[in-house]
Amino acid sequence: MKSQHTPFEGGPMDGRVLPVLLGPTGHPPKTYRIPVPDPDGGPATVLVYRRVPRGHSRRLGLIQGWKYRYDPDDTSGGRLRWPWSRPQGTPPGKPDDANE
Repeated sequence: MKSQHTPFEGGPMDGRVLPVLLGPTGHPPKTYRIPVPDPDGGPATVLVYRRVPRGHSRRLGLIQGWKYRYDPDDTSGGRLRWPWSRPQGTPPGKPDDANE
């Protein structure tokens, strides 16, 4: 597997550079989750970082690399978002206006 040294920005990992495994397309994952164990033995805290472009080239505007930015307000919960999924908090089924 190929890896790339990727910088982290913000949060507890600010300024660190870690080797991140690349996917089949040659890009690092969109989110990077780091579990941090609780020193008192409680549940682990999960730090969430989102992938953002590091910079763009001048002529064509191509992405020159990636970095991870801290996302303290992560609401995804680690689940995949499929196009046919309903938004979180919506009751199952949709109202039927034709029968009213």
